[in-house]
Amino acid sequence: MSDDLLRDSGLPEEIWESLAKETQKIKVVAEKRRWGKYMTVISGLDKSVDPKKLVTDLKKKLACGGTFKNDQIELQGDHRKRITAALVGLGFQASSIEVK
Repeated sequence: MSDDLLRDSGLPEEIWESLAKETQKIKVVAEKRRWGKYMTVISGLDKSVDPKKLVTDLKKKLACGGTFKNDQIELQGDHRKRITAALVGLGFQASSIEVK
């Protein structure tokens, strides 16, 4: 079934988003950028999850700056140790999060 067909099934938006979060395959990588600064990059998010809201929630939980661009979430700093707990707190499954 397509995502549009499932969305039209009458499920509330909150339930649809929680189901979508459980099926994500998320990759987390820390990249070294200019002047030796680290950036935590989260990729593999489906279009069914609101990325702008997710960025806002992660920035609050991790106390950092960040943005969403090129279908990736970029957070300032190296948050590989704390990102799994933050994403699980937002409804994602720990088994679907791959941290490198």
